[in-house]
Amino acid sequence: MRVVVQRVSQASVRVEEEQYESSIGKGLLVLAAFIDEDTEEDLDWTVKKIAAMRIFDDAEGVMNLSVKDVDGDILAVSQFTLYASTHKGNRPSYIKAAKPDVAVPLYESFLSKLEEALGRKVGKGIFGADMKVSLVNDGPVTIIVDSKLRF
Repeated sequence: MRVVVQRVSQASVRVEEEQYESSIGKGLLVLAAFIDEDTEEDLDWTVKKIAAMRIFDDAEGVMNLSVKDVDGDILAVSQFTLYASTHKGNRPSYIKAAKPDVAVPLYESFLSKLEEALGRKVGKGIFGADMKVSLVNDGPVTIIVDSKLRF
């Protein structure tokens, strides 16, 4: 599992054809991608890392607080392109990204685990939809987390 975590002052995702929008204020925008080999252990480790990651400023301006510490929100959006391979040619290959039959259940489980870790609802996108994501990256602070690189 690979995620890009962005500290934001606000973020939203919109799907026009579904007339759907989800938005947050201060918190984290999490872009998430999955591969066929991902397991519940990968999800658990990644969720724990996201919830505990100390990337918000404390009273002294030091990144020492987690999203939970600052009562922040999370918006989680699926983004298979995080597994793009750009080694050959100019057209990225997405062959490593999990197909929907594997990725959808992983994404749904990931959302549930994030909600449990945060203690409240998490904003989300619509898997496979043409989404418009807007954000104000605070810092900017952008962190890449890959569950396969944890060992």
